[in-house]
Amino acid sequence: METKDSNGNILKEGDSVTVIKDLKVKGLSSVIKRGTVVKNIRLTDDVKEIEGKVGGSVIVLKTEFMKKM
Repeated sequence: METKDSNGNILKEGDSVTVIKDLKVKGLSSVIKRGTVVKNIRLTDDVKEIEGKVGGSVIVLKTEFMKKM
């Protein structure tokens, strides 16, 4: 299966995505704000998740809250 964003666009390694909803990060007191750009994403084994670097930390993000740029 292919990894897709919230609009159904296919995501590939190295793509950039935008966060479409404020997201609380588990284990941290911070929030990823809507409109945050995540560049150079990596795909994971799960088609519903991607890895990206936000604020200096690499975190796993759900694709349902991402929009391809």
